[in-house]
Formats: sequence, C-alpha cells, structure tokens
Amino acid sequence: MSGERLQKRLARAGVASRRAAEELIKAGRVQVNGVVAALGQTVTDADDIRLDGQLLDTGAVQKVTYALYKPRGYVTTASDEYGRKNVLDAMPPVPGLHPIGRLDRDSEGLLLLTTDGDLTLTLTHPRYGHEKAYRAWTHGEAPPTQAELDRLLKGVMLEDGLATAISATPATDGAFITLGEGRKRQVRRMLEAIGHPVGRLMRYRVGGYWLGNLDVGEYAELNERDLQGLLNPDTIPAAIWESRWELMGRRWG
Repeated sequence: MSGERLQKRLARAGVASRRAAEELIKAGRVQVNGVVAALGQTVTDADDIRLDGQLLDTGAVQKVTYALYKPRGYVTTASDEYGRKNVLDAMPPVPGLHPIGRLDRDSEGLLLLTTDGDLTLTLTHPRYGHEKAYRAWTHGEAPPTQAELDRLLKGVMLEDGLATAISATPATDGAFITLGEGRKRQVRRMLEAIGHPVGRLMRYRVGGYWLGNLDVGEYAELNERDLQGLLNPDTIPAAIWESRWELMGRRWG
C-alpha cells in the first residue's frame, strides 16, 4: 500500500495548504492512529487521521474555488480563538474550504478560497511569483508622487528584508501597487517606509483574476475559464484586460 506525506494528504483533503498543514502538525493538532503526528510522517488510506480529534475524510474532495470581496474587520483564518468574524462566515458551508493566503484584518478586497490544496500551493509559494495588485489610500496632506513611488520599484528595506514593487503609480489620495510576493502587511509597510502611511487598503487582483463587480461581502464561484486566466494572465486578451482596468478605474481610481 503506497503512502504519502501527511501534510500532502491534509492538503488533498482540503484542510489547508501544505505549508499551513505543516504548522498544524507542528502544533500537535494532528493525530494518526491515536498518536500525535510528526512532520514528514508518511500515511496511507488505511490510517485514522484526525485534526483536533475530528476524523478527516481524506478521500477525494470536490475541487471548488471562490472569489470573495473580503470586508474589513474579518480575519483570514478558518477559525479564530478570539471569536472574531472570519472569512468562512461569509461563505457557503463547503467541506475543506480554506483561504488562499492572507489579507490582513484591516484590509479589504479580493480573497480566493478553495478546496484545492494544489491550487493553494501554486498561488502562495514564492517561486511561482503570482502578482497581487492593490489600491491604497494614504494619510497626509498629499498622496505619494511618482518620484516617491519609484523608490518602491528600486526596493525599500523592511525589517524582514528588501521589498520591491513590480509597479507603483499615483492615484487619487493614494497609489496603485503591484507585488510579486505577499509578506505580512507588506504594502502598508512599504508605503510607510516612504512616508505615506495607509488609511485604507483594497486588493483588486490576484494573478489574472480581478475583483470586478463584486461588492463587499459578495462571492462568486470561479469556472474553468476563470481558473485558467487566474494562473495564466498572459493568455487573457488585451481588450479584456483593458476593460477590467477601466472598470477598476471607475470604481476606485
């Protein structure tokens, strides 16, 4: 009977991404056959696998992916020890559904949720470099200038290393920022580093998928075409890309 790494099995069951599954294992929350699991452990279909004592169905999970306009004030976790509203409160009760990456509590906008652990890995691992685009509204008497934003293109040093934007352009009372990575509160920290702290932050694009017409708290299921565009932005026709940017400008420019 062939086996596979426990974290991969948990991801395939839709519990979390592989990296998040590793954290669950390290925290001692996963048991295999009644024994606390070890990171890197191999399991088979015959094993009894439990998370926080609850038996997991590690068979095939129906793959489904949603886009949510995450409201401000919601935390991007499957559960919260402080009882705060989390993003799953805004979603239908789909087994194995989990957020792809994070969007901090004070931020809003596009958040993808899925039951597909492989998709989660593809969109969150730095080696794939999927873009994430944001609209920021900043504090202060004047918004950042292009000259100031050019510093983000060259890179600014943060406490966790150099951070560089793919693009950065001025907007009314703020800026449009595109990143190829997703460190914790990165846009906020980068803009603060050039003297423009953020008052409001909204993510409007991940890869080739745009927030579009979704309103706060609304969600939509992605179809196969959406998923292809999400992962392969270069295949989206220029006219469609331009129309999405035009809608973005009308709503938040």
